[in-house]
Amino acid sequence: MSGSRLSFIALIVLALVVTACGDTPPASEGVSQEPAASLDVDPAESEAPAESQAPEQPSEGRLALVRERGELICGVNGSLPGFSFLDSDGNNTGFDADFCRAVAAAVLGDSEAVDFRALSADQRGPALQTGEVDVLIRNTTWTVSRDTAWGLFAPTTFYDGQAIMVYADVGAETLEDLAGATICVQTGTTTELNLADAFSRIDVEIDTQTFADIDPTYQAYEEERCDAVTSDRSQLVARRTAFENPDDHVILDAVLSKEPLGPVAPLGDDEWFNVIKWVTLATIQAEEFGIDSTNVEESLNSDDPSVLRFLGVTPEGTDPFDSGLGLEPDWVVDVIGQVGNYAEIYDRNLGPGTPFDLERGLNSLWTNDPPGLLYAPPYR
Repeated sequence: MSGSRLSFIALIVLALVVTACGDTPPASEGVSQEPAASLDVDPAESEAPAESQAPEQPSEGRLALVRERGELICGVNGSLPGFSFLDSDGNNTGFDADFCRAVAAAVLGDSEAVDFRALSADQRGPALQTGEVDVLIRNTTWTVSRDTAWGLFAPTTFYDGQAIMVYADVGAETLEDLAGATICVQTGTTTELNLADAFSRIDVEIDTQTFADIDPTYQAYEEERCDAVTSDRSQLVARRTAFENPDDHVILDAVLSKEPLGPVAPLGDDEWFNVIKWVTLATIQAEEFGIDSTNVEESLNSDDPSVLRFLGVTPEGTDPFDSGLGLEPDWVVDVIGQVGNYAEIYDRNLGPGTPFDLERGLNSLWTNDPPGLLYAPPYR
C-alpha cells in the first residue's frame, strides 16, 4: 500500500475521532435543590421525567458531597405523626426525623443541618435511584427487591407489622369477621400485597379501595366509604390519634406481615452506607452502655476501654482507634449529645407521655427482659 494511501486513511480516522468527541455531551454539573413533589401531586405527574436539572451525583463519594454542601438531604414521609411530621412551628419532628438529625450530627457536627424532603410512597425508589436524597428514612419496609433496586438498607430502627383498623361498631375481632368487608389500602406499598396474601390464606373474600397517597386513604375510611383501613400498626396508631373520636376505632390483634423499617442509602457507595449503618448502630450501642444526652460528656472519663473507644477517646499510652468511617473520632459524642440514644429517640416520639404510648416490644435491646431485637456489633 502506498504512503499516500496510508496518509489518506489516517486523516479519515482522525476526522472520525474528532467528530465523535465533539458529539459527546458534557457531563451535567447541575445541582437540584428543589424540594420533592408534595404529597397531593397526581401520581402520573410525579412519575413524569423531571425537566429541572438532574440531582447532583457525587464524584468523590456522597460523604464528601454532603460535607461540601454543608447539609444532609433526608427523604421522609412528612405527614406521619410520631415519625416525621411538621409541628405548629414548621419543624419536622418524629422518630424518623431524629435519625436524619443523627446522621447530620455524625457527618457535619450539626444535627439541624438537614433538608427534609417529603416523599410519597411512589417517589421513594426514584429519589434514591437518582440521588435526589442522601438517605431515605421514611417508614420503608426492607424487602429483597427494594434492597437490590432502590438502595442498601441499614439496620432496622423499628420492627413493625401490618394490622387492620375498623370501626368499633362493626364488631370485628378477627380477620374472618371481615368477610365481605371493604378495606381501604394505599397502592405502591407492601401493604396492598400483604392484604391480598393474608385473606387468600384464610380463603376469605374482601373488597378493596385503593389510593395512590396515604391522606386520601384515611379520608375515605373516616368518611365510612370502607369498613376498615390497613397499614403498619405504628401508622394506624399514629393516625388514630388525629381522628375526631379515636375511641370509635379498634386495631385488630392480627399481624399480617413483618415490616422491618429503617434507613436506606443509595446503591453504589459503600463508604456512605457504612456511615448510615454505624450511626444507626451507635444509638443502640449507646443505650446498651447507658450513655445518653445527659451523661455523654461525663462518660468521656470512663474507665471502660470499650466506652472510651466508642466515644473517640484515646487513653494515654495507647494508639488512636481508626474506625475507617471517615468521620471525626468523637462523632458519637455529637450524635448522642445532640440527638440522644435509641431509647431517648423512641421515648421522645413514640413512648410514654406521647399520644401514641407505644410499648418498645421487639424494639427493645437484646439484653432486656423480655429481650428485643436491637443488637449492635462490637465497635472495635
